[in-house]
Amino acid sequence: MAELECPSVMSKLIAYLSSLLQQVAESNDLNPRFHQQKISAFHGLSRPSISIQSYLERIFKYANCSPSCYVVAYVYLDRFTQQQPSLSINSFNVHRLLITSVMIAAKFMDDMYYNNAYYAKVGGITTTEINFLEVDFLFGLGFQLNVNPTTFHTYCSYLQKEMFLLQPPLNTQDPSPSSPSSSSSSSSSSSSSSQTYKSRSTKLLHYEEDQKQEVVAV
Repeated sequence: MAELECPSVMSKLIAYLSSLLQQVAESNDLNPRFHQQKISAFHGLSRPSISIQSYLERIFKYANCSPSCYVVAYVYLDRFTQQQPSLSINSFNVHRLLITSVMIAAKFMDDMYYNNAYYAKVGGITTTEINFLEVDFLFGLGFQLNVNPTTFHTYCSYLQKEMFLLQPPLNTQDPSPSSPSSSSSSSSSSSSSSQTYKSRSTKLLHYEEDQKQEVVAV
């Protein structure tokens, strides 16, 4: 996807992925009764002080992997949550899941990539820990690392649509402060739009046809 090579597009992608994961984590933090929390190797003892967006921006700055790796990492996270339903993304595990998924995506997608020790420094964890997280993540995925073109473009299209919804609408008319009904309507419309976006973003996209399309008859 050529658009990913554009810096402005990548900055929007990083912002959207961060926003999505933030909403998913906060939703699961607040609703433990509906999402049985499984303590795993990715679960930290406390919430990291660095925000999800700052953490992802740090990975983007120092990992130097191809832009497509972030889409593939998103696919991996989605697959992981589908195959590990008892391990929901929350504020205690999202950072480790991020650095691990990006590292594995870079290894699978790129010809040249940094070693685990480097990614451990970028992610703020030890080499021993990231080695263990890598193995745990791979087994959690069932080693399903291949992302075919159809799957990749489906996720890209989804991300493009969601990033477009994040853009503020162009204000082509001057607001009329003397018409409270107009203001109320606008507020209602904005609230409705916000609620619609929020409801779509409280879980990761599940592309159910993914595994079916990638099964190859022997």
